[in-house]
Amino acid sequence: MLIHNAPIITWGPANRILKGQGILVSDGRIAAIGPEAEMLAKHAGVDRLDAGGQLLMPGNICAHTHFYGAFARGMAIPGRAPRDFPEILRKLWWPLDKSLGPEDVRASAEVCLVDAIRHGTTTLIDHHASPNAIDGSLDVIAEAVERSGLRAVLCYEVTDRDGPERAKAGIRENVRFLERCRKGVAQGRIQGLFGLHASLTLSDASLDACRQAAPSGTGFHIHVAEHEADEYDSLAKSGLRVVDRLHKHGILGPNTITAHGVHTDAREAEILRATGTWVSHQPRSNMNNGVGAAPIESLHRAGVRVALGNDGFSNAMWEEWKTAYLLHKVWHRDPRRMPGDLLAEIGAVNNAALAGQSFGEPIGVIETGAVADLILVDYHPTTPLTAGNLPWHIIFGFHESMVTTTIVAGQVLMRDRVLQTLDEDEITSRAQVLAPEAWKRYATFVPADD
Repeated sequence: MLIHNAPIITWGPANRILKGQGILVSDGRIAAIGPEAEMLAKHAGVDRLDAGGQLLMPGNICAHTHFYGAFARGMAIPGRAPRDFPEILRKLWWPLDKSLGPEDVRASAEVCLVDAIRHGTTTLIDHHASPNAIDGSLDVIAEAVERSGLRAVLCYEVTDRDGPERAKAGIRENVRFLERCRKGVAQGRIQGLFGLHASLTLSDASLDACRQAAPSGTGFHIHVAEHEADEYDSLAKSGLRVVDRLHKHGILGPNTITAHGVHTDAREAEILRATGTWVSHQPRSNMNNGVGAAPIESLHRAGVRVALGNDGFSNAMWEEWKTAYLLHKVWHRDPRRMPGDLLAEIGAVNNAALAGQSFGEPIGVIETGAVADLILVDYHPTTPLTAGNLPWHIIFGFHESMVTTTIVAGQVLMRDRVLQTLDEDEITSRAQVLAPEAWKRYATFVPADD
C-alpha cells in the first residue's frame, strides 16, 4: 500500500513534519519514504491510499489500561459514595472483577478494542483481573485482540485478596500465557508481562513466588503507591516503602511497568531510575479517584522513564495529554508546570520506546523499517503547524473524532471511520445483554457500608 497526499508527523526523538512525501507499506512495515511523485511513479501497481490532505502519524500507545473495567460505565455503587481510594477498590473494582465470567471478559475487551480503533490507539498494555475466571482468561483477551488487528501486551494480576489458591492460579495463568507468547501469538502483535496487583495485596511469600515463577528477563506490571495506603501497608509489613520493598524482592527492572507512582518519594525515584523501571502516569484516573497528582516532572528530572496510560478510561490518549497538561498546573498553582514538549516526550517518544521494547521492533515512529501502525487525522490547522509547536496543537486543537483511518502492521482496521475487522453493532448488542447480568452479580459481592 502506498499512502500519499498527507503531511507526515514522524514522532521519534527528532520529530519532523514531512510534506510532499509518500510512504510505502509492505509486509506490515514502512518499506520506503520518498518524494510523492517518485513513489507514485515507481510503485504504480501498488494499492494507493489518498489521505486527502489529512495528517499521517504513528498510532497512539497506551502504557497502562484495564479492559475488564468496561462494564463499570454507568454502574451505580450501592450505599454511600466511597470516601477514598481503598474504599473505591472494595466497593467498585474488586466486586466487579469477581462478577466477570469468560464471556464478560471477552465482551469487555471487545468494547475497549472498538474504542481504541476509533480513537487511533494502536498498542495497549493491559492489566487484567477476573478472580472467578482466571484460567485461560488471557487467551480469551488475546483472541479478541487478534481478531481486532490491534497490538497488545497482556498480563493477569496476582493478588492475595482472593485466597492462596487463586493467587497460585494467577501465577499459573501468567506463566502459561508467557510461554504461549514465546511461541508466537497473532503474528507477534501480542506479548506478555507478569501481572501483580499491588504491594498492599501481596505478601512477601507471594512476591517471591512470582519472582521465582517468572521466566528470566520477564518484566512485571504492578500498581505502585497509587494511594498513601500502599505505602503505609508496605511499611507495616516490611519496614520499607513500596518501591524499596519491590526492589528487595527482585520485581523492578527495565522491563517492569509500575503504574501511578503518585506517592513515591525521592529515594524511591532514585531506585526506579537506577533499575531502569518504567512509571506510567494516568492523570484522568488519579483525578477521578482523588489520589493526588504524581510527581511526574520530578521523576522525569531524576531520570526515571515515564510513560502515559489511561487506567481503563476511554482509549483516547490525547485526552490524557490534555488532562495531564491541566492537572499539574492546577495542582501546583503554576501555569509553567507540565509543558507541552515534556508531554510529547512522555506520551509519544517514551510510549514508543516502551512499546518498541515490548515487541522488539520500532513502534510509534514513522521511519523506514518501523512497523506500520499509523493513523490519519482530519486536522487542518488555521495557524502554522510545525514540529516544534505540534504538542500545543494536540492539546488545544486535536480531538479523537478527527481520527478517520487506523492501520496496524499494514492492515487497515478502520477506513473513513468505518471499522473493518470488528462488528461494532454485534459487540455492542452482546455487551448490552451481558452487562446487566454482571451488575446483578456485582451487587452480591459489594460489602455493606461501615
